[in-house]
Amino acid sequence: MARYTGPSYKKARRVGFSISETGKELARRPYGPGQHGNARKGKLSDYGVQLKEKQKVRFMYGLNEKQFRKTFDEAAKLKGVHGEDFLKLLESRLDNLVYRLGFATTRRGARQLVNHGHITVNGKKVDIPSYRVKVGDTIALKEGSKDHKAVLEALEKVTKRVEFVTYDEKNLSGVYVRMPERNELNADINESLIVEFYNK
Repeated sequence: MARYTGPSYKKARRVGFSISETGKELARRPYGPGQHGNARKGKLSDYGVQLKEKQKVRFMYGLNEKQFRKTFDEAAKLKGVHGEDFLKLLESRLDNLVYRLGFATTRRGARQLVNHGHITVNGKKVDIPSYRVKVGDTIALKEGSKDHKAVLEALEKVTKRVEFVTYDEKNLSGVYVRMPERNELNADINESLIVEFYNK
């Protein structure tokens, strides 16, 4: 299935969840998109609730279904809580950490930066957004990309970063210092519903 490249606000309104984690998508119109988006809808079935939760997370990280399921299956092989391990693996993607460091204002923008070869990991260019960053790896802008206008504008807008990355303003680089704790990730996600959805 091809990656969705349409309006992200429409997707956010469809699942009733801010996929940018800023709340902007739902601020003005906190109801579904389309002509009947504001109409009252019936109660969702258990399956519908689980599917909606899965779609929320999939849209947030910008993955297609195949990538999402593959990451879920990889999390099952880890020793921790399946749902939490799944979210931690999603957070370890290169495009997500480029976003977390503030090099882009959205995950979609971060994916584009990686795709276009502007990012290095431990000094080597990596242009695969799904690349799994290991704890201790250094993520940086390529030398020739340090004056990239969009990146500099994004960095100016950063007010706070997550605690599982450190940022070096002088070198425009960051280190993935540890795996995130569950309480550092989005509290509006109920990952146990995703586990239930796939384990049916």
